[in-house]
Parts: sequence; structure tokens; C-alpha cells
Amino acid sequence: MKTYQKIASFEANPKKGDHILLLYSGGLDTSVMLKWVQDHYGVSVSTLTVDIGQKANFSKIKEKALKLGAKEAIIIDAKEKFAKEVLTKAIKANGTHLGGYHLFCPLGRVTISKVAVQVAKQKNVQIIAHGCTGKGNDQVRFDSYIHTLDPNLKILAPVREWALGRDEEIAYAKKHNIAVPRTIEKPYAHDDNLFGCSSECAEIEEIHVSPPLEKFLQLCNTPENAPDKAESITLAFEKGIPTKLNDKALPLTQLIVELNQIGAKHAIGINHVLEDRIIGIKARNVFEEPGAHILIKAHKELEQLVCSKEENAFKSLIDEKWADLCFSAKWFDPLMDNLNAYLEPINAKITGEVTVHLYKGMASITALKSPNSLVDENLATFMKNDVLNQNASAGFIEHYCLATKTAHQMQKGSHLCKPDLRF
Repeated sequence: MKTYQKIASFEANPKKGDHILLLYSGGLDTSVMLKWVQDHYGVSVSTLTVDIGQKANFSKIKEKALKLGAKEAIIIDAKEKFAKEVLTKAIKANGTHLGGYHLFCPLGRVTISKVAVQVAKQKNVQIIAHGCTGKGNDQVRFDSYIHTLDPNLKILAPVREWALGRDEEIAYAKKHNIAVPRTIEKPYAHDDNLFGCSSECAEIEEIHVSPPLEKFLQLCNTPENAPDKAESITLAFEKGIPTKLNDKALPLTQLIVELNQIGAKHAIGINHVLEDRIIGIKARNVFEEPGAHILIKAHKELEQLVCSKEENAFKSLIDEKWADLCFSAKWFDPLMDNLNAYLEPINAKITGEVTVHLYKGMASITALKSPNSLVDENLATFMKNDVLNQNASAGFIEHYCLATKTAHQMQKGSHLCKPDLRF
């Protein structure tokens, strides 16, 4: 194994006595790191845990950090900030990548990075450490975002340096009496926040193996264990943002929490995703995003109802680029600001109510209602009426298919016949 060499200008070279702010989850990587950084560099470490809706016992996380030698264990509740500043944009953009991944992880990294930079400034800390490996996407997100938001800050990523595998990390943790939830027998790694959860490692990495969902799902029932009885719910949107669940007005954070519970019961939002990581590696993850899946599906269908054909076609291009920028650590790129600016007038008319039918992993939109609906039932009906001049249809069709007819006849080597206009 080659010795790690620091070549980027933002990489920290801590000196004894330096004060480091460690992004701390309380899991394997960051717990091992908290001990290792103190021993290896002789520095003092404060930990920062940002609550963006992950299932965690924050008092125990704080207790654990202090027990492992942290100078201070900081807990910041940023759920409202996450929902207001980030998730609202994701919903308006129908944030979906690779066909079904609703980007809970890269969305969360935006808020964590912003909070970390703010705390580092308040504490007069010059080095922020995180627990990302040298193979994943999150190293790109944290490094890029922190360095973008404050170019004076330095970044330390010990997992890139120490070259320990997960089994070696577990052994290190046992040696130093560091309690971690992961074992050799249960090697799955999880990450979660208000908008979803991911699982990786073990069989999930073995692309030729069907992952045993029942072993590692954190939120959802498997489809087989979901209720045999379907459930229908209603979601109300105002200007693109969900405001009510089953006629009950809720703040966005609480609405997502309740929607997660309902969707998870019915196995909604489980996706096996083979992704191209930012650094070029292909890898598989299993995502659970029940609330996000329902919200985005409902929002997109309501959008289809109130926007014109051309608006919807162009919006899909905007959404795709938005999701790519989000995934690829480009949240603070000027183009993202431009895309978000376009999303506002479109979402200004996305107001209405959506009925969603949930059953064993499927979420189906069964009813829509909006004051801005472009559906005219008098035009759409197949029942007899005089609203549409059907006499004009044949002439329209003759011109509509002219280009296709001409090309097809030329391919056959035939000449077009002049239409008989005698009638």
C-alpha cells in the first residue's frame, strides 16, 4: 500500500496542539477516527453532529464522543433548515437521479457542510475533519462545499490516510474498547436523514447477488411483508410545496416524518441503484426513501396537470440537470441558482390535491384536483358534444402526417401521388 501524500491545497497537516472540528455520526468510521486523530496528531478535537432527521440517540452520541476524548460534543438541530433551504428545492425539481434515487444523501451533505462552516467560524477552528473514504461521493461533496464556502478552512479526511479496511477498523475499535454497531457478522453500512436511508457493503456490493433485504432494511417493510390491504392518502400542495396530509395541515418536517411511516409500512421507495460515482467507480446501493418517493411522484403528476405539454417537456430537462448537479457536488454552482430561479414560476401554479394509492411497493396516483388544471372535461370526453369542431380533425391529420408520409415514400423509392381534390 502506497503512503498517502497530501497534494491538494485545502488538505490539512495538523500540528500538535491544533484544534479540529470533526463531523461526527457516532458510527464506525468517525468513532475510530476520533481516537486515531488524537493519538496520531496530538490534537484536540471537538465533534459536531448535525441533526437532519436521522434516527439517532443524540444524547448517547454526545456521551460517546466525550468518553472518547472530545473537547466538546456539539449537537445542532438543523431539521427545519434542511427542509426549508434544501428539501423544498428538491421537491420543486422532482429531484430524482438514476431513475429512482431521490438524492437524500447529497441533499443532506449541503446542510451539514453549511452548518459545519458556520460552527468552525464561531469556534475559531481552522480544520474540519470528516469520515469519508477515498472511494466515495461524500468526500467530493464535503471537500468541495467546505472549501467553496470558506476557502481559508483546511480539511482532514483520516480514512483516506490510514488505509484501513472495514474489518481492520472493526478490529481497531475492539482493541480500543470503542463501541460500534457494525460487526464482521453484520457488516452493512447505513446512512440516513429526514428524506431517506441507504445501505451498502456485503452482498449489496456483490452485483451478481440479490441483496437479502430482510437483513438490512432500516425503514421499510419488504413488499412481501407489507399489508395485504391497500391504503389511499391525499396530499395537498401550495405553490409546489406539500402542506397537508389527509387534510391535516403539517409543517414540512412533520409531514415527511408521517409520510415516511405510512410509505415504509407499504414498502414504498425501495430502490436498488447501480450508480456511477463521481470519481468514476461503479457501485450499488439500496435506498429507502418512502416519503420522498410519494412526494415527488405526487408533485410531478400535479405538475403534469397544470403545465402545458411544452412546459412539461422542458421541465423534465431542467429536473434531470438539477438532479445531476445535486448528485455531483455542484450545489453552489451558478447554474444551480439559475435552475432554481426557473423552478419558481413553474411551481407558482402547482397547487392542488393528489390522491395516492399505496400497495406492496407501488404508489399510484389515482386522482388529481387543482384550480389551475388544464384538463377541460368538455374537450376530453368521448361523449357527444359540440365543443370541439371534429370536422377540422381530418384536415389537421393530413398535414400532420405529411412529413412522415413523404419520408416513408422516399425510402420505398415511391413517388408521392397528388391528392384527389375532386371531392
